[in-house]
Amino acid sequence: MPKRREPGKPWPTPTLFSTTLIVCGLLFHPLAEAEEAAPAPAAVDQETIQRIKQEVMNELLEEGFLEKQIELGIQNYIEKQQAAQQAVKAEQARARREKAKKVRRVSADRDHIYGDPDAQISLIEYSDFECPYCKRFHLTAKSLVDAYPGQVNWVYRHFPLSFHNPGAQKQAEASECAYEQGGDEVFWQYTDAVYARTKSGGKGFPLDKLTPLAEELGLDGAAFQDCVDSGRYAARVKEDFDQGREAGITGTPGNILLHNGTGEARLEAGAQPLQTLKKKVDEMLASSKE
Repeated sequence: MPKRREPGKPWPTPTLFSTTLIVCGLLFHPLAEAEEAAPAPAAVDQETIQRIKQEVMNELLEEGFLEKQIELGIQNYIEKQQAAQQAVKAEQARARREKAKKVRRVSADRDHIYGDPDAQISLIEYSDFECPYCKRFHLTAKSLVDAYPGQVNWVYRHFPLSFHNPGAQKQAEASECAYEQGGDEVFWQYTDAVYARTKSGGKGFPLDKLTPLAEELGLDGAAFQDCVDSGRYAARVKEDFDQGREAGITGTPGNILLHNGTGEARLEAGAQPLQTLKKKVDEMLASSKE
């Protein structure tokens, strides 16, 4: 039961709840009375209604209610934006995985393979001889295979970027000419030498040094030069490039970790550190056991 006001004392200051009840009573009382067919109460002047509304607003402001609601609204907006961004990233990652699955499977008859050709996991690298990041990654890829003897191999494929041509393109063709004379052993020797000596950037290894390098490795210089001049491996280099793009490669070094047993494929762009690659290889080996 409400307390009586003692004579001579002012009415107590209305709370948010009580003020709201007063406003609701003033605004909706006529409707309730109308439903009961009772006589309409005296009209409440607009000045009183506005004053009560202002008092309610002042109390809301004093208690920080509106500020809290604004903060909650902003936080809710941020969370929705973050969720939307995460959804986009997840979809992009899914699309990359699907494209990576299209990578051509490893073939000992077609590919240059460092390590055991029958290894469970292949690091398939699409590379550019004039790419400075490929130069750095070259040793990383070899170290990865050496860390997993019999479990991981390294497959080298060509991906000469247009802004590094004609150097990158002709060096790729020259490495195939080295393979023509000496097989994979000489291919890797020639490839290692170019990466070790190039300064990168498109003109890092002079084209007139391609044949002298072959001769340094014991190859027939005249036959090698004829091979380079003929351009007979240009189509093979282009085939690697086109297949790389179909698998989602957009730059170099463009790497795909492929589990040859399960078919799992992971696109791993860039010259990633050895420890990062080892962690991902461990994950793939563990998941295949499960």
